[in-house]
Order: sequence, then structure tokens, then C-alpha cells
Amino acid sequence: MPPPADIVKVAIEWPGAFPKLMEIDQKKPLSSIIKEVCDGWSLGNHENFALQHADTTNFYITEKNRNEIKNGAILRLTTSPAQTAQQLHERIQSSSMDAKLEALKDLATSSRDITFAQEFINLDGISLLTQMVESGTDFGDMLSFTLTAFVELMDHGIVSWDTFSVAFIKKIASYVNKSSMDVAVLQRSLAILESMVLNSHDLYQKVAQEITIGQLIPHLQGNDQDIQTYAVAVINALFLKAPEEKRQLDVEDNVNILDCPLTEMANILAQKQLRSIILSHVIRSNRSINSEMAHQLYVHQVLTFNLLEDRMMTKMDPQDQAQRDIIFELRRIAFDVECEPNNSGSIEKRKSMYTRDYKKLGFMNHVNPAVDFTQIPPGMLALDNMLYFAKHHQDAYIRIVLENSSREDKHECPFGRSSIELTKMLCEILKVGELPSETCHDFHPMFFTHDRSFEEFFCSCIQLLNKTWKEMRATSEDFNKVMQVVREQIMRALNTKPNSLDQFKTKLQNLSYTEILKLRQSERMNQEDFQSPPIVELREKIQPEIMELIKQQRLNRLCEGTCFRKISSRRRQDKFWYCRLSPNHKVLHYGDLEESPQGEVPHDSLQDKLPVADIKAVVTGKDCPHMKEKGALKQNKEVQELAFSVLYESDEYLNFIAPDKHEYCVWTDGLNALLGKEMSSELSKTDLDTLLNMEMKLRLLDLENIQIPEAPPPIPKEPSNYDFVYDCN
Repeated sequence: MPPPADIVKVAIEWPGAFPKLMEIDQKKPLSSIIKEVCDGWSLGNHENFALQHADTTNFYITEKNRNEIKNGAILRLTTSPAQTAQQLHERIQSSSMDAKLEALKDLATSSRDITFAQEFINLDGISLLTQMVESGTDFGDMLSFTLTAFVELMDHGIVSWDTFSVAFIKKIASYVNKSSMDVAVLQRSLAILESMVLNSHDLYQKVAQEITIGQLIPHLQGNDQDIQTYAVAVINALFLKAPEEKRQLDVEDNVNILDCPLTEMANILAQKQLRSIILSHVIRSNRSINSEMAHQLYVHQVLTFNLLEDRMMTKMDPQDQAQRDIIFELRRIAFDVECEPNNSGSIEKRKSMYTRDYKKLGFMNHVNPAVDFTQIPPGMLALDNMLYFAKHHQDAYIRIVLENSSREDKHECPFGRSSIELTKMLCEILKVGELPSETCHDFHPMFFTHDRSFEEFFCSCIQLLNKTWKEMRATSEDFNKVMQVVREQIMRALNTKPNSLDQFKTKLQNLSYTEILKLRQSERMNQEDFQSPPIVELREKIQPEIMELIKQQRLNRLCEGTCFRKISSRRRQDKFWYCRLSPNHKVLHYGDLEESPQGEVPHDSLQDKLPVADIKAVVTGKDCPHMKEKGALKQNKEVQELAFSVLYESDEYLNFIAPDKHEYCVWTDGLNALLGKEMSSELSKTDLDTLLNMEMKLRLLDLENIQIPEAPPPIPKEPSNYDFVYDCN
């Protein structure tokens, strides 16, 4: 007979004594259990003792987390959090340097536990640590452990970041600004500055006055990827939190971060050569890029492209002469004409000439093309791209305009209209104006190879659009079809992650319309003749079999299990947990992991269980409890799309964040199948369509007068020699 669910068998250690094996009744108060343990070793004052996990975490057991105790766990009887905090509070003020160092080392380890952290903070421990830092008397390991303890304590979110003095900020900034500093101290200092900027607007302004990009760049040129990651993270934090009207990144070493407007930021980045330093010392270094650095590079990429949002959302003013002059410049470059003086020819003649040229340039409004740029997005960004293309790729620009102006009206590819729609499409692809995701690592190395990468990206794509237009022999009625093909070409090329813009252009050249046509043709073949009544009837007959096949595949995947990541306040401290379905489909086994596993995790190592019979419902997206909590996850659309929760007895939840969209679909489908509900994910619809079409094709094969053997054909005899085999080596 299995033991009661509320009884947990554990071993409990006490220094200098043999461990005890005992059964813990989870219904009893924790204080009663601790008293029972103390009585067994004849220890008085049981209120001064506590239980903690005897593993690498050493976390205290409380009434809130006691349900995490697993059968076979090893616990340790130790002093209570309050007493330990009091002792460490006194020890770190010791006059003995050795005793103080050992105390700070213990404090750095203990501070990871929120129970201890709360007690230490109640003793005004944070203020004590900041005073020790401000005094400037500690160096090396002592300073490193002090800053580590500070970071761990602040990560629990108990104390507001707004409480710190300018003196403390200056001291932390000084550690970053020094040319030679202990690696551990530098890491912690950068982490503290990043957290200050992200968590407090007031501290952002104070940090921005102490730190310049020039002082952070040397840390990017080093060989320590962790330091590089922290440095990029600080730059991204300053970039992200800068006020809209004054967001920039510091022109010279002695210029304050708050002094320049947003429109200057791209120029400032170029002047500081930040992009080229990241490219040469991070992306093209001999080391592989870890996940956290990949995330920071993705964030930097997103924030850089978000500089375009202002121009993207700015309408052109048809009455603004400076803006109209840009259109005149496009006309001048294309047709090699100078602006005629006002007295040359009649007004009607000049208007007619302008209208003719604007029509050749492909504007929709031939009389006043400025009206074309009043649509947002892409607004003035489209005009900026056109001017950049005309000036920096003049031969290609002139060729495209003249080439199309010489075609019949219905066959010309309108350069103006194409540029506007293409700019809008590129902004959608790169998600210009959206905040970076907390889980994404999808950066593109090619965007770090040029100071004007978006403009160069546009230049490659507008030439592709013109090429595809010719290959499709398109007319003006086919404009939207051409744009769809171009979007597919761009996305396929981007997915190969080219290392440079030249590689991207080569990928686009290889993805001709003929290649895209093959894929489209394959899709069309799947749909041919599938609409006749007999075929529809056959599909309906086969569909339940296919759905059952998909269901079995989903359940098999759940039996294999998946590693999920716990998203904490600090992304660098990734924690993992694993969940899998039992082979009999009756129990979900799950448990925490120290690191991401290689392959499947056996059931035995997953101590927690959830009977499928207890599951009431599966909720997804913003309806999940962990998406309703305060914090960054709530605002993150991408994380919401990967979130799902299992509701079971007494309104408790098991919360998931899938590693990707595919795993999200597999798990939501599998859980719904277990509950007897419909599998409604995008993946199940795609799988159903693919498998159903394959089965239909097999059943509709023309097999008349073809005898299908009942037994497989015999395996032929081995050849007498293998001289015909070619050795590729």
C-alpha cells in the first residue's frame, strides 16, 4: 500500500551526529516538526533552529515552500534565518580582516535564499553593505563578496532601487571606469549599474552622468565574454531607458548621456565605432557566442532599428519646401536635370514636365508626390531610403527608373510605390518600434557589418523587387502578388543567417522567382482536384484516422518530455525544470534540474507527480496565472504566446513557458488530447493538412491493371565485387 500523500520520508543531518531518518507529516506545523527534531538530539530553544536543504542551494524550508520537499531528500538542522542573519551582520563588521572575509563569503552564499535575505534586510543590512562600499576600504575578494551579496539581496525585489545615494553610484561607476579592475568586481559593478538603470528612472539619470560609452568600450575589446555581455547589457539598458526626446549614447568621453536628441543617436553610434567593435571583438571572435550574449546582441539590434520609428511615424508635410527638395533631388539624379529657373517656359509647361517625370519615378500622385508619403507607417522613412539608394547606388537607381519608364505603363514596376510598400514591409519584418523580447536570441550578424545597415538592406531588397517583377512579367494588377513573393524571398534569405550584406545579396540572387514558383507549385498540387464531392467525402472519411495519428504522436512526445526554462528577474541565472508524461498516460512527472539536460530525463529523477485525472483545464496566453503577475513577463507579447498552465485540484496551477512555438503546440495539443478536448493549435492544423493530402494522393494513385504483390520483393544477391563503388575520399 503506498504511503499517504502528506507523509514525506527524509534524512536530517546535524553536525557531529548521525543523520536521522524520519517521516514528515506535511499537515503538521513546521515549528512542531523542528521541535521534534531538536528533542531527538536534546537541543533546547527549538525556535532558534530551522531546516534547510542539504544541497548546493542550502535554501531554508518555510511554510510556503515545504511542499517542494521530495521523498528521499536530505535536510539539515541549522540555526534559524533570523539568528544567522544577526550573526553575519555582526561578523562582517569584525576588525579581523580574515574573519570579515569569511563572513562576507558566507553572506554572498546565504543571500541567494529569500528567507535569509528578508531577515538580513530587516536588520538594515543593505545600508551596511552600501556604507562598506562607499568607504572604499575594501578591495579584491572582500569587495567582490560584498558586491555579490548586494546583487543577490537586491535580486529578490524586497528593497526599492530608488533608495541609493549618489556616492554609492559614483563608487560603483568608478570600478567600471578603472582601466584595471578585478574581474569579479567588474562583473558585479556592471550588473548593479544595469539593474539601477532598468529599475529606476531617477537612478538612470544619475548613472548616465557617471558612465560614458567611451568608458564601456574597452570592456568590449577584452577577451572575457561575460564582461563583454555585461557591458553590452549596460549599453542596452541606457539605450532602452533614455527619454524619447533625448535618447542617445554619448558622443565624446566627456559628454553627458542626456545632452543629445534622438535623431543624433545613429551618428553617435558610428562615431564611437561601437558597431564595428562588437563585430570584430564579439561576433567575429574565435569564441562561440553564448545564449546571454546572443540575447544582448538581439536587444541591441532591436533598439538600433527602433531609432527609425520616429521617421517611420512622421508624415510628410506637402507644404514643407525642404522635404519637397528631396523629391526634386530624386528627379534630378534620375533624369540628370537641373531645377529650371522660375522664368524658364510657362508654368503649365513646367507642371506638365514635372508630372511626366514623377509618373516615370513611379509615384501614385503624379501632380504632388509628397502626398504619397503621408501614409504612416512608413512615412518619411521611405523617402529617406529612396534618397539613400539614389545617392549611394546611383547606377542601380538610374537603371531601375529608366528601365521601367521605357516599358508599357501596365508592365512598369513603379519605383516610388514599390519603395514605400517595401519600406513598410521591412519595418514589419524587423519589428521596428516594438520592445525587445526577453527570451529571443535572434540577432543577424549582417546588420552589424554596416553603419547604415537598414538602408543597405533596403537597397538590396528594392533591386530584388525589380528583378522579381521582371521574372514574374508582372503588371500593375500583380503588385500585391509580387510583394508577397519578395517577402518570402527576404524571409528565406534572413533565416539562413548570412554573415554579411554581400552574403545576403547572394542568397537573394539564388532565390529567384523560379525557385519560389517550385514551392508554390508544390502547394498548388496539393490542392488540385480536392474540391469535387467524391474527394471531399473521402477526406471526411479519412480525417478521423489522421487526427488519431496526430494525437498519438503528441502523446508520444509528451512521454519523451521537454525541458522548460524558469524565467527569473535575472536572465543570467537560468533555472530549468523537466516535465514528461508516464507511458500509461496517467501521470505527469516533473522536477527541477541543475542545468539543461542532454537527452531524456528518467522518471525516477522527477520526484513530483500530477495525476492526469486531477487536471481540470488547460489555459493559455494572458489567462495564465504567471502572465497576470507584475513584472516584465506581463508586458512581453512573445512570452505570452508561449505560456500555458495546467489547472488542477483546489485551484492550483502548474505553469509552463515553452522553449519555442513548436513545443507550445505539441504540449497544448497533448494536454487537450488527454482531457478529451479538440487539438486546435496551428501545428495540428498544418500536420492534418499535410498528412491528409499525402494519404489522399496515395489513395488516388492510378493503379488500374497494376498488381500489388502481397509479399515484399526479394532482396537481391550481393554482387561479386564492388568495383563500381566510387570512393569520394
